[in-house]
Amino acid sequence: MTLRIILSESDIAEGMDWLAACEPQFAQVALLTGPWPLRRREDGFAALRDAILGQQVSVASANAMRGRLVAAGLGAPGAIAAATAEDLRACGLSRQKIVYLQALARAGIDFDALRGMPDAAVMERLLPLPGIGRWTVEMYLIFALGRSDVFAVDDLALAEAARLLFRLPARPKRLEFHEMALRWSPWRAVAARGLWAYYAHLKQREGVAP
Repeated sequence: MTLRIILSESDIAEGMDWLAACEPQFAQVALLTGPWPLRRREDGFAALRDAILGQQVSVASANAMRGRLVAAGLGAPGAIAAATAEDLRACGLSRQKIVYLQALARAGIDFDALRGMPDAAVMERLLPLPGIGRWTVEMYLIFALGRSDVFAVDDLALAEAARLLFRLPARPKRLEFHEMALRWSPWRAVAARGLWAYYAHLKQREGVAP
Protein backbone atom coordinates (compact mmCIF):
# COMPACT_ATOMS: atom_id res chain seq x y z
CA MET A 1 0.00 0.00 0.00
CA THR A 2 1.39 3.38 -1.06
CA LEU A 3 1.40 6.01 1.68
CA ARG A 4 -0.18 9.32 0.71
CA ILE A 5 1.91 12.06 2.29
CA ILE A 6 0.72 15.64 2.73
CA LEU A 7 3.64 17.82 1.70
CA SER A 8 2.24 21.19 0.65
CA GLU A 9 -0.73 23.54 0.57
CA SER A 10 -1.74 22.02 -2.76
CA ASP A 11 -2.25 18.67 -1.03
CA ILE A 12 -4.44 20.38 1.56
CA ALA A 13 -6.42 22.09 -1.22
CA GLU A 14 -6.96 18.72 -2.94
CA GLY A 15 -8.25 17.23 0.29
CA MET A 16 -10.46 20.25 0.97
CA ASP A 17 -12.07 19.95 -2.46
CA TRP A 18 -12.70 16.25 -1.94
CA LEU A 19 -14.19 16.79 1.50
CA ALA A 20 -16.41 19.65 0.34
CA ALA A 21 -17.82 17.39 -2.36
CA CYS A 22 -18.62 14.54 0.03
CA GLU A 23 -19.61 16.57 3.12
CA PRO A 24 -21.23 19.99 2.47
CA GLN A 25 -20.47 21.20 5.99
CA PHE A 26 -16.77 21.22 5.14
CA ALA A 27 -17.47 23.60 2.28
CA GLN A 28 -19.13 25.92 4.82
CA VAL A 29 -16.08 25.67 7.07
CA ALA A 30 -13.79 26.62 4.19
CA LEU A 31 -15.88 29.72 3.48
CA LEU A 32 -15.56 30.78 7.12
CA THR A 33 -11.90 29.99 7.68
CA GLY A 34 -10.19 30.19 4.32
CA PRO A 35 -7.50 27.61 3.46
CA TRP A 36 -6.69 25.22 6.27
CA PRO A 37 -3.15 25.34 7.66
CA LEU A 38 -0.61 22.81 6.48
CA ARG A 39 0.96 22.59 9.97
CA ARG A 40 3.70 20.24 8.81
CA ARG A 41 6.75 20.12 11.00
CA GLU A 42 10.05 18.29 10.90
CA ASP A 43 9.81 14.72 12.10
CA GLY A 44 12.11 13.28 14.73
CA PHE A 45 12.57 13.52 18.46
CA ALA A 46 11.48 17.17 18.83
CA ALA A 47 8.09 16.54 17.24
CA LEU A 48 7.28 13.70 19.62
CA ARG A 49 8.72 15.66 22.54
CA ASP A 50 6.36 18.52 21.76
CA ALA A 51 3.39 16.18 21.43
CA ILE A 52 4.11 14.92 24.96
CA LEU A 53 4.36 18.48 26.22
CA GLY A 54 0.93 19.14 24.70
CA GLN A 55 -0.81 16.35 26.55
CA GLN A 56 -3.59 17.52 28.89
CA VAL A 57 -2.56 21.19 28.77
CA SER A 58 -3.48 24.22 26.71
CA VAL A 59 -1.59 25.11 23.55
CA ALA A 60 -0.18 28.18 25.31
CA SER A 61 1.10 26.13 28.26
CA ALA A 62 2.74 23.57 25.97
CA ASN A 63 4.44 26.32 23.97
CA ALA A 64 5.71 27.93 27.17
CA MET A 65 7.23 24.67 28.41
CA ARG A 66 8.90 24.06 25.08
CA GLY A 67 10.34 27.56 25.08
CA ARG A 68 11.78 27.13 28.58
CA LEU A 69 13.30 23.74 27.71
CA VAL A 70 15.01 25.08 24.61
CA ALA A 71 16.21 28.22 26.41
CA ALA A 72 17.73 26.05 29.14
CA GLY A 73 19.58 23.92 26.59
CA LEU A 74 17.37 20.93 27.30
CA GLY A 75 15.69 20.46 23.95
CA ALA A 76 17.74 17.58 22.54
CA PRO A 77 17.40 13.91 23.58
CA GLY A 78 20.90 13.68 25.06
CA ALA A 79 20.35 16.74 27.22
CA ILE A 80 16.95 15.55 28.41
CA ALA A 81 18.25 12.05 29.18
CA ALA A 82 21.08 13.50 31.28
CA ALA A 83 19.06 16.22 33.03
CA THR A 84 17.99 15.99 36.63
CA ALA A 85 14.33 16.05 37.58
CA GLU A 86 14.95 19.44 39.19
CA ASP A 87 16.32 20.82 35.89
CA LEU A 88 13.22 19.72 34.02
CA ARG A 89 10.82 20.74 36.76
CA ALA A 90 12.27 24.25 36.60
CA CYS A 91 11.04 24.38 32.99
CA GLY A 92 7.48 23.77 34.15
CA LEU A 93 7.25 20.04 33.53
CA SER A 94 5.14 17.85 35.77
CA ARG A 95 6.56 14.67 37.30
CA GLN A 96 4.77 12.59 34.67
CA LYS A 97 6.05 14.65 31.76
CA ILE A 98 9.59 14.31 33.12
CA VAL A 99 9.24 10.52 33.23
CA TYR A 100 7.74 10.40 29.74
CA LEU A 101 10.29 12.70 28.11
CA GLN A 102 13.27 10.96 29.65
CA ALA A 103 11.91 7.55 28.60
CA LEU A 104 11.53 8.86 25.04
CA ALA A 105 15.01 10.39 25.08
CA ARG A 106 16.53 7.07 26.19
CA ALA A 107 14.49 4.80 23.89
CA GLY A 108 16.76 5.00 20.84
CA ILE A 109 13.90 5.37 18.36
CA ASP A 110 15.00 5.16 14.71
CA PHE A 111 12.94 8.12 13.53
CA ASP A 112 14.19 7.79 9.94
CA ALA A 113 12.77 4.27 9.77
CA LEU A 114 9.34 5.46 10.90
CA ARG A 115 8.94 7.48 7.70
CA GLY A 116 8.43 4.40 5.57
CA MET A 117 6.33 2.39 8.00
CA PRO A 118 2.54 1.99 7.66
CA ASP A 119 0.49 3.92 10.20
CA ALA A 120 -0.23 0.76 12.22
CA ALA A 121 3.48 -0.12 12.39
CA VAL A 122 4.34 3.37 13.68
CA MET A 123 1.67 2.87 16.34
CA GLU A 124 3.14 -0.49 17.29
CA ARG A 125 6.63 0.97 17.62
CA LEU A 126 5.71 4.03 19.69
CA LEU A 127 2.79 2.96 21.87
CA PRO A 128 4.92 0.84 24.28
CA LEU A 129 6.79 3.97 25.39
CA PRO A 130 5.61 5.45 28.72
CA GLY A 131 3.19 8.30 28.21
CA ILE A 132 2.78 7.66 24.48
CA GLY A 133 -0.89 7.04 23.80
CA ARG A 134 -2.87 6.93 20.59
CA TRP A 135 -3.44 10.70 20.54
CA THR A 136 0.29 11.41 20.75
CA VAL A 137 1.13 9.00 17.95
CA GLU A 138 -1.72 10.39 15.85
CA MET A 139 -0.34 13.91 16.25
CA TYR A 140 3.04 12.62 15.12
CA LEU A 141 1.54 10.82 12.13
CA ILE A 142 -0.49 13.85 11.06
CA PHE A 143 1.97 16.69 11.56
CA ALA A 144 5.46 15.16 11.46
CA LEU A 145 4.95 12.31 9.01
CA GLY A 146 2.24 14.02 6.97
CA ARG A 147 -0.06 11.02 6.74
CA SER A 148 -3.25 11.90 4.87
CA ASP A 149 -5.69 9.45 6.43
CA VAL A 150 -5.14 9.67 10.19
CA PHE A 151 -7.71 11.07 12.61
CA ALA A 152 -7.67 11.63 16.38
CA VAL A 153 -11.01 10.58 17.81
CA ASP A 154 -9.92 11.38 21.38
CA ASP A 155 -9.04 15.01 20.62
CA LEU A 156 -11.42 17.25 22.56
CA ALA A 157 -11.16 20.20 20.17
CA LEU A 158 -12.03 17.97 17.22
CA ALA A 159 -14.98 16.50 19.09
CA GLU A 160 -16.26 19.95 20.11
CA ALA A 161 -15.88 21.27 16.58
CA ALA A 162 -17.76 18.27 15.20
CA ARG A 163 -20.53 18.77 17.76
CA LEU A 164 -21.00 22.35 16.67
CA LEU A 165 -20.57 21.82 12.94
CA PHE A 166 -22.92 18.85 12.69
CA ARG A 167 -25.28 20.12 15.43
CA LEU A 168 -24.90 17.01 17.55
CA PRO A 169 -26.54 16.83 20.99
CA ALA A 170 -23.17 16.11 22.62
CA ARG A 171 -19.54 15.62 21.69
CA PRO A 172 -19.24 12.33 19.80
CA LYS A 173 -17.83 9.42 21.75
CA ARG A 174 -14.85 7.49 20.44
CA LEU A 175 -16.72 4.83 18.44
CA GLU A 176 -19.28 7.28 17.09
CA PHE A 177 -16.53 9.69 16.07
CA HIS A 178 -14.55 6.90 14.42
CA GLU A 179 -17.58 5.87 12.37
CA MET A 180 -18.26 9.49 11.40
CA ALA A 181 -14.66 10.06 10.32
CA LEU A 182 -14.66 6.98 8.09
CA ARG A 183 -16.76 9.02 5.65
CA TRP A 184 -13.80 11.38 5.24
CA SER A 185 -11.26 8.72 4.25
CA PRO A 186 -8.77 8.99 2.49
CA TRP A 187 -8.50 12.61 3.68
CA ARG A 188 -9.20 12.27 7.39
CA ALA A 189 -6.09 14.27 8.35
CA VAL A 190 -7.33 17.15 6.19
CA ALA A 191 -10.78 16.85 7.79
CA ALA A 192 -9.04 17.16 11.18
CA ARG A 193 -7.34 20.34 10.00
CA GLY A 194 -10.71 21.68 8.93
CA LEU A 195 -12.30 20.93 12.27
CA TRP A 196 -9.37 22.51 14.13
CA ALA A 197 -9.69 25.59 11.91
CA TYR A 198 -13.42 25.72 12.65
CA TYR A 199 -12.75 25.40 16.38
CA ALA A 200 -10.26 28.27 16.23
CA HIS A 201 -12.73 30.39 14.27
CA LEU A 202 -15.53 29.85 16.78
CA LYS A 203 -13.56 29.89 20.02
CA GLN A 204 -10.94 32.47 19.03
CA ARG A 205 -8.20 30.19 20.31
CA GLU A 206 -6.22 27.33 18.85
CA GLY A 207 -7.30 23.78 19.58
CA VAL A 208 -4.01 22.35 18.35
CA ALA A 209 -0.45 23.62 18.46
CA PRO A 210 0.31 25.87 15.46
